[in-house]
Amino acid sequence: MKPTRRQLLAAGAAVLVSAPAAALPVAAPADLGIDPRRLQHAYDRLAGWTRGPDAPVPGGAILVGRHGRALPPRFFGRQGPEPDAAPIREDALFLMASITKPVVYMAAMILVERGRLNLTDPVTRYVPEFAANGKGAVLVSHLFTHTSGLPDMLPNNAELRRRHADLPTFYAAAARDTTLAFAPGTNLSYQSMGTAVVADIVGRLSGVPVAEFVKREIFAPLGLASTRLGIAGLDRDRVVRVQLQDYQVGSDFHWNSRYWQDLGAPWGGMFSTPADFAVVLHLLLNGGAVGGVRVLSPASVRMMTTNRLNDYPDLPEPLRRTQPWGLGWRLNHPGTPGSWGDLLGRDVFGHTGATGTLVWADPQTGGFAVILTNALREWAPWRLVHLSNAVAAAFV
Repeated sequence: MKPTRRQLLAAGAAVLVSAPAAALPVAAPADLGIDPRRLQHAYDRLAGWTRGPDAPVPGGAILVGRHGRALPPRFFGRQGPEPDAAPIREDALFLMASITKPVVYMAAMILVERGRLNLTDPVTRYVPEFAANGKGAVLVSHLFTHTSGLPDMLPNNAELRRRHADLPTFYAAAARDTTLAFAPGTNLSYQSMGTAVVADIVGRLSGVPVAEFVKREIFAPLGLASTRLGIAGLDRDRVVRVQLQDYQVGSDFHWNSRYWQDLGAPWGGMFSTPADFAVVLHLLLNGGAVGGVRVLSPASVRMMTTNRLNDYPDLPEPLRRTQPWGLGWRLNHPGTPGSWGDLLGRDVFGHTGATGTLVWADPQTGGFAVILTNALREWAPWRLVHLSNAVAAAFV
């Protein structure tokens, strides 16, 4: 029997809802309310910093968009810090570093939405061994907002990496061996190990490793074929090699090593492209959905991208006011050395990475920026701010 017209229309609608979103549509600057002459300042700055064999920034890329459409990404410099490195590829994969963290927290929020995880529960409900060393008062939400008191890295981080430790080893140490620097909810201190614990929770509740969960629940539905937690399934030759921290130089566990690329550390091991990550930013600006694909509810997005530090009565008022954090996503800190730009307000959300990466989205303008480099951020954090200022000034 031939299908009826109504059946055909229904089938087409089902395909529309389930089809991957893939890359955002490309638009001209005028269509997005972006001044190309102002934006050119950002391109010129990055072009200058990446020019020549002794360039302070080996390579990078900038993608700017607004209201679900984007300008074509622009690429600059070389594929690695070596003087003879090849020109950067237009399909380059960047190590996103700590921009990995909010994506892992997004995965955890999916479990919140499904009634599997409560943010106001003690962490010990999900990871009983976390009670070691008096950590029983830490709530799951403290891990999202960097108010837990956990350390950023394990004291033996370098040794574990030297041994090529796997993720379960890091998870066990984060739960069992860590101590708190302050009572939960009374101070703010950036903590990668809190993300490790959340990744462990995601794995325990979902029954699959966090890398598989984010691929299945976030990357695949959105059509992000070039985004992974760890390099598995991607062409290693596409990876942009980054400058190294001193303790990594000469090791076999540095950011460019096979070990680190394969590990997929949930606190800093995601690879992506400018075009792919633009979809993630638009998803959040659009209330959790892109192109008919819903990943998060509007309620989750609101909680992730607004200041949750006001939820803690014992947190000092200056911290709550000047260093806002959402659930996993950071908000801009204007007026402080941690600001992403002098032209971005406190409601702009995003994240940075130690490998020279910065992404942000502005709910007021609908604009977003993906600024990715392979220059160690700690050597010159002001470079990303200069680029960010030039990009923000282009929105009119």
